[in-house]
Formats: sequence, structure tokens, C-alpha cells
Amino acid sequence: MDVMEAIYSRRSVRAYSDQPVDRATVEALIKASSHAPSSMNEQPWAFVVVQDSKQLTRWSERIKAHVLKRLKSDSPLAKYREMLANPDYHVFHRAGTLIIICARPGVHNGEEDCSLAAQNLMLAAHAMGLGTCPIGFARPWLNLAKSKRELAIPATYKAVFPLVVGFPKGETAAVARKEPEILLWR
Repeated sequence: MDVMEAIYSRRSVRAYSDQPVDRATVEALIKASSHAPSSMNEQPWAFVVVQDSKQLTRWSERIKAHVLKRLKSDSPLAKYREMLANPDYHVFHRAGTLIIICARPGVHNGEEDCSLAAQNLMLAAHAMGLGTCPIGFARPWLNLAKSKRELAIPATYKAVFPLVVGFPKGETAAVARKEPEILLWR
């Protein structure tokens, strides 16, 4: 698969099979991720990998409660209140692997660089026949001091880009894309 095909055919997958992703594959994804460009070549990323389905289910419940407790009616996320309140909704879509890309402190553009690393990881996973999905709901909870301690994330690091990885269950349909807004072209 060439890079353009990967870009245009990658989807956020929200249904996964029970087939586990092996350690060597996760390591290959992290290596591909770490080849992303970074500001001043600081390579500010660090990774947390969780492959414990029971733990992910417990964290899903804690994350939903955390988000719902803080969700304001005027928030853009308010439209997800019902989904988050549904006991059957699993924040991690029942994927067996969670990878959290964290930014080290004291670097220039660490969050942006971690997002570039995440894109590399998602494209590499797609090329390997795996599905991925960014898990934005988890980020505020992952950055709580208590959660960082539980995940062995140093207090000064920031959880920037949590995403799940797994073998897709079925096909994921394409979502319509808006035309790019070009503000200036001289």
C-alpha cells in the first residue's frame, strides 16, 4: 500500500475482533511512530501500552463518569451525553490495545509532535491490516495525577494522544470529507 492509498483509505475503527495484537507488532508501530518529524528534532514522545481488556473496561467506566460529571450543556461534547451515559458504550471500543503517546516536558511543540507521531502510527497500523481510533474522551482523565500514577506516567509528562489498535471486525465505511478551506492562495 502506498502512502496516498493509506491516507485516503484509513478509517477510525470502532469495532474490533478478539484477536490480540502481538508485542512485535506494537513495537513496530511505535518505531514507525517515532519516525515522525519533530520540532528541532526533539522527538518528545514517550509511550504507554496497555493490553489488559479488563483494565480497559474499568477505565472506560471511570472515564465516562469523569467526562459526564464535568460536561457543561454548552460544550461541543454535550451531544454525546446520552452515548456516554449508556452502560454498553465502551470508550475504547473494546479494542485489546491502548497506546498513549505522551509528551516529555520542556520541549518546543511537544503536543503537536506527538500528534504527528500518532498519524504515523495510525497509517502504519492501517498498512499492516490493523484498525485504530483516537480516544479523545480519555485525555482529560489520563492527565489526572491519580491516573498518571496508575499508568506510570511521570507527573511532568502530558498524555497527548490516546488511541486504540486492533483487528477490525467488519468494514468501516468512509465518512464524507469537507472541501479544504483555503484562506489565501497567491
